[in-house]
Amino acid sequence: MTASERAPGPATLAPLRRSDIPRCVEIEHLLFPGDDPWSAAAFRAELNSGAYYLGAYDGDGVLLGYGGLAILGNRGSYETEVHTIGVVPQWQGYGIGDALLAALLTKADDVDAPVFLEVRTDNDAAIALYEKYGFTRVGVRKGYYQPSGADAYTMRRPPVSESVSASDESQDEV
Repeated sequence: MTASERAPGPATLAPLRRSDIPRCVEIEHLLFPGDDPWSAAAFRAELNSGAYYLGAYDGDGVLLGYGGLAILGNRGSYETEVHTIGVVPQWQGYGIGDALLAALLTKADDVDAPVFLEVRTDNDAAIALYEKYGFTRVGVRKGYYQPSGADAYTMRRPPVSESVSASDESQDEV
């Protein structure tokens, strides 16, 4: 029985392993057939860069999804970027993408950094997930995804310190 034939169960998040790269490439081809899916070299480069990558694994250790966050800049002025989140189609809708994003945002919060990402303008499910976590649209990148030419929204989530400050201010107004 393959992972796609099993009933969805809890997934465990752990650091993405280099041995998962072939599976990541396989998932990329499932998710982004009309665009330029990431290659094994792209995943290796991301892991080599020191970016924060997590895998979501089923009980047998099969990779069901992955997510990556780059931390840029210097202490006190960090910015972060969600570089990718992908979940095999059969396991979408079971909270795996949500769990991956939450874990990436926790890492961004640890360094009190704003978070940026790009998302296809027609990916309503992903946009709704990002908005649930406080992202807002700050721009459009025309023709961002290739070769399809699909547009992307650039979205931003403020650093946790700004969110806390805004929350404190709204409580003061009550």
